[in-house]
Amino acid sequence: MKFTETPLNGAYILDVVKHEDDRGFFARQFCINELADHDLESQLVQCNISFNHKKGTFRGMHFQRAPHAEDKIVSCTQGAILDIIVDLRQGSETFKQWTAVELSAENHRMLYVPKGFAHGFLTLKDDTVVYYQMTEFFHPESAGGFRWNDEAFDIMLPAPIEVISDRDATYTAWKQEEASFVHG
Repeated sequence: MKFTETPLNGAYILDVVKHEDDRGFFARQFCINELADHDLESQLVQCNISFNHKKGTFRGMHFQRAPHAEDKIVSCTQGAILDIIVDLRQGSETFKQWTAVELSAENHRMLYVPKGFAHGFLTLKDDTVVYYQMTEFFHPESAGGFRWNDEAFDIMLPAPIEVISDRDATYTAWKQEEASFVHG
């Protein structure tokens, strides 16, 4: 795998290295040793998928507070998404900054999202499937979020939101003291 650090400290774009022939290609999508070589958490305990019917579906911005904060590897196995992350780690050089990466079935790209980040995505195609690998079990009492258009972050989307859950649409503004993350 090829690791490219994003503008946010500790978050990486993971690109598969394809070995191609007339059948197609073969590539490693996950390797504990390669993650460890980049000082990234690799002990996965849970995998989830998200199926999204419509282009313009938005999910996020979600996070899980310590002590149940999670690292995650996100990929898109069908369709395409704009994957958005925000650094919420107090003390981090990139605190409150965001970045976005297009993940698609075509580019086979993944995004490594460290603990202390919020995560969300906008589907760019109908019938999109997003696959998550997590280092922590979901803990509902530790889950939190904020509105995608919170003025604290100024996230810019390339297209309008067509579908969003009531919960995601009605999150209150982000409050720094509510995150309670380990310092980055």
